[in-house]
Amino acid sequence: MPFLNDEQKALAQEIAAMLTARGESVAVAESTTGGLVSAALLWVPGASRYYAGGGVLYTLHSRVALAGAPADLFQDYQGTTPEMLEAVAASLQAKLGATWCVAESGLAGPTPGRSGAPAGRCTLGAVGPIRRFEVIDTGIADREANMVEFTSRALRLFRDMLREAGR
Repeated sequence: MPFLNDEQKALAQEIAAMLTARGESVAVAESTTGGLVSAALLWVPGASRYYAGGGVLYTLHSRVALAGAPADLFQDYQGTTPEMLEAVAASLQAKLGATWCVAESGLAGPTPGRSGAPAGRCTLGAVGPIRRFEVIDTGIADREANMVEFTSRALRLFRDMLREAGR
């Protein structure tokens, strides 16, 4: 199985074209996609013109150490909220000097998380000239299927934000 599907490749190409044309850059703070958002953006030739860097911030320690997000933000962690993810994204965006930072965190499954959040729930969004975060539920318990779906949805949302910011 290829690591990216056709939709993800098309989205990555469109995103790359918009970022390159504007001279903008993107960082990526991902968790449950395991690096697939970055992989999609790096799949496009010439990615060094717009990809500032990123990380798989899967643990509290990595969110603090790599992104610089404040640890106290996660003290009563019951599942990633848009506010938590926005703090991580804004911190990584500033650290890497990127125009944008795409971020996601959730629960791929197959079982519910310790917080009671269901498998298939993900918070995703981006910071940049505009900011937007949303919580999605796929209704899927399959880990791989959720990782693929979270990646597609993160890329779609970021593409839509770039279109909106370019108007």
